[in-house]
Amino acid sequence: MDNNKLSRSDKNKEQPKTTNKAKSVKKKKKISKKRVFWTLFFTCAIAIFCALAGYLYITINGERLYKANMGKMTIHETSKVYDRNGKLMGELSLKKSDPIDSEEIPKLLKDAFVATEDRRFYEHNGVDLWSIGRAAVKDVIARSKVEGGSTITQQLAKNIFLTRDKTFFRKATEVSIAMAIERNKNKDEIITMYLNRIPFGGQIYGIQEASKYYFGVTNLNDLKVWQMATLAAMPKGPSKYNPLRHPEESMKRRAVVLQLMAEQGYITVDEMNKAKAVVYDYEPPAKQQRYQNFMDYVMSEAEAVTDYSEDDLNIGGFKINTTMDANAQTVLEKEFADASNFEKSKDDQLVQGSMVIVNQETGGLVALLGGRDYERKGYSRVTNSRRQPGSAFKPIVSYAPALETGDFNINTPLSNKKQCFGKNYCPGNLHGYSDTIDMTTAIQKSENIPAVWLLNEIGVNTGYQFAKKLGIGLQPEDKNLSMALGGISKGTNTLEMAQAYSAFANGGVQNKAFAIKSIMDSDGKTVYEHKNNGVEVMSKNTAYQMTEMMKKVVESGTGTKARLDRPVAGKTGTTQSGITGNRSNRDVWFVGYTPELTAAVWMGYDNPDKDHMLHNSSPLAAAFWGKVMKQALEGYKSKEFIVPENAKPEEKEPVQEQQLNVSGLSASYSTETQTVTLDWNGAEGNNIQYRLYRKEASESDYKMILDSLTSTSAEDLGAVIGSTYEYYVTAYSTDTQKESPPSNTFQIKIEEAVIPPDEQIPDDNGNEDQGDGTDNGNNNGDNGSNGNGSGDINNGNNGNNGNGNNGNGNNGNNGNGNNGNNGNNGNNGNGNNGSGNNNGNGNNGGGSTGDGNGGTGGGDSGTNPPVDNGGGTGEGTTPPVEGTTNGSTSGTGTDATKQQSTSGGANTPIDQGNNP
Repeated sequence: MDNNKLSRSDKNKEQPKTTNKAKSVKKKKKISKKRVFWTLFFTCAIAIFCALAGYLYITINGERLYKANMGKMTIHETSKVYDRNGKLMGELSLKKSDPIDSEEIPKLLKDAFVATEDRRFYEHNGVDLWSIGRAAVKDVIARSKVEGGSTITQQLAKNIFLTRDKTFFRKATEVSIAMAIERNKNKDEIITMYLNRIPFGGQIYGIQEASKYYFGVTNLNDLKVWQMATLAAMPKGPSKYNPLRHPEESMKRRAVVLQLMAEQGYITVDEMNKAKAVVYDYEPPAKQQRYQNFMDYVMSEAEAVTDYSEDDLNIGGFKINTTMDANAQTVLEKEFADASNFEKSKDDQLVQGSMVIVNQETGGLVALLGGRDYERKGYSRVTNSRRQPGSAFKPIVSYAPALETGDFNINTPLSNKKQCFGKNYCPGNLHGYSDTIDMTTAIQKSENIPAVWLLNEIGVNTGYQFAKKLGIGLQPEDKNLSMALGGISKGTNTLEMAQAYSAFANGGVQNKAFAIKSIMDSDGKTVYEHKNNGVEVMSKNTAYQMTEMMKKVVESGTGTKARLDRPVAGKTGTTQSGITGNRSNRDVWFVGYTPELTAAVWMGYDNPDKDHMLHNSSPLAAAFWGKVMKQALEGYKSKEFIVPENAKPEEKEPVQEQQLNVSGLSASYSTETQTVTLDWNGAEGNNIQYRLYRKEASESDYKMILDSLTSTSAEDLGAVIGSTYEYYVTAYSTDTQKESPPSNTFQIKIEEAVIPPDEQIPDDNGNEDQGDGTDNGNNNGDNGSNGNGSGDINNGNNGNNGNGNNGNGNNGNNGNGNNGNNGNNGNNGNGNNGSGNNNGNGNNGGGSTGDGNGGTGGGDSGTNPPVDNGGGTGEGTTPPVEGTTNGSTSGTGTDATKQQSTSGGANTPIDQGNNP
């Protein structure tokens, strides 16, 4: 019998088990349903009990907190800010007026806040469930928090209950207080209390204090519709929509408020449109608190690195430790208050400035100031204004990235020929042309052609990405060759430039700039601490080579005014006016560093136009940089720049000594280029270099301004209009390391040329010929009108033949003659500007020297905006004064790796800054 088969009896035995199992399953299902029922029943009962208990607790607690805090503004001591040494900088004390009655607040002002913050204010009982639901739906759709659900009563509750933890219990308490307020106050009392207590940016609290501070209006009934809307715009973001610090953002938010007021019937469409169009221009009285700009920057950074609002930080009893150096910040504020450091304006629009000093080893901000009027307006050009950097951008976008490729070094010959890139981008040089030029000399003289040529060689995208890596906020439309000369669409600011140059100073490692070291709450708990975030953005060797080249800029180039008694490297930058007939400048920069600190300076007008331009160029900014940094570095031990092991120079063997002698020093000044040109008779011998010394009339000692000169001529690019200088030259043997006695001295006064208002500069499609030293002064216009020079010899009368035949200028620049002596009969009277057009006028052809009249200019390479009276687009640029053509007409590259310019590309707009 098969053992695998069951017998009939066995089968019968199995059957009862199956039946019992089935019954058991059915029995369990009945029990499960009952359990579910009772479980749900008791759960609901407990939930209802807890909800009732919670509601009762919230109600009682809300009443208790409401009564306990009604008379309080804060339950903590004021927050305090400390400098890098732990010294108290200041307290965030609140500015608030005494509460005002409801009758003193116009109904329309109340309506503006209701329309914006809580349109169902008069319908709910403190908590608007409909608004909370609507906000939740919008947040889900947007996948982020785009709308809040808090009512005006809840916002008031938050300002009474001032514990700043972000928890459910805090929110529940806020709701409980809101409900308590609604039970104890009517709607008009609530809106009045709300307007008396809410923050309005900075340390301003209450509607009346805000009205006085932002508009100078004490009586609220005198407020206009646009002013009411501006105030109603602020609760959503008191710092972001502050009309003094962020006028454009405030104006945008004001438009939203006015739209809501019109939609809800509080104002007409016509009133809305008129109020939208008003431009905020109020300037409050100056405040007396020191370090205000730095403290405001600290508050903005604190909001960014924590979850706390400006209101939380003001009244939370925090202790904020910063990186500020009190001495450096004091020096900065003192020098900004000294009007003699800035060019004088013809009216009440001041020449403005901005400066940032950073410690490159840590990234800590040492000092900053964003304007001469910051104490009045609170508008900081450190972050809010962006301007074109001119030649100060060349190291960032052309030279450093070229060195980083490994294909170039400081001695590599660069093209310096007069040339166009593509069809119509034709930048020009200030100091003439040559077949090649080494990188050091190109930077030192701030020539344009080498910088553009080099960017074209390495590829536009290479320079673009390198600049972005250094923290410059570039736009996609900036990818063109004009970027080499600072022609960038949105511009930059002193914070970005100081941070970028700090990488050169720190051996290629960049630390992101910061102002806060740590924040502790009122209980002493650290809620934030800065972590070092240094990133290597270039090799040590690239940083070293850039430093060596930019040291030459300060020693003997365009930045000599920034010289200190310690090592300095840096670069100047100038942006020209871009207005036909106006040779002045929009912006002047100097960005430089010592082994200890890095700093950037900008100067210019907020609203540049034909009447508001700088007559000086970048030496003005360099001089200010030097004046501030000399004082700021007091107490810092002088160091040398770090030299990489593989870059140390070889020692030379001494050779036989030789006699040295220099004589025949003479000098002349060109008002066209703002440059002093000097010539002398050289010493005999081999391996001879020359050193140029200068003394300003107010100085007691000579200072060496140029070194390692190999020719018997030189240019002083740092001369300032209105000054008198005295020069001498010495010879130096590199073989014997001996220096000769001084040559004869030569004195010259730097005077500004007067340009007639209607004089027009010839437009040569953006590339005015600056002369190559071959045809200058020839073919000048015939029939030069009478040479009106003054002097004892003939006075240049009968100047009909004043064709400037002898007017060949030094270095070939614009044909400015230097030999038109005495202007007899006008024959040697040098024509204005010395080139083909408008020449041979014989003006100033008389006097003892008879030098031709020249235009204004600058010794520093100016970026040249489009010639369109200050705005707009189009081809045609005046050649740079410092050697930069500003990128107003840009050659757009074609290949991402090595983009050869093929066309003129788009015209780069000039950004005039976010004007206050």
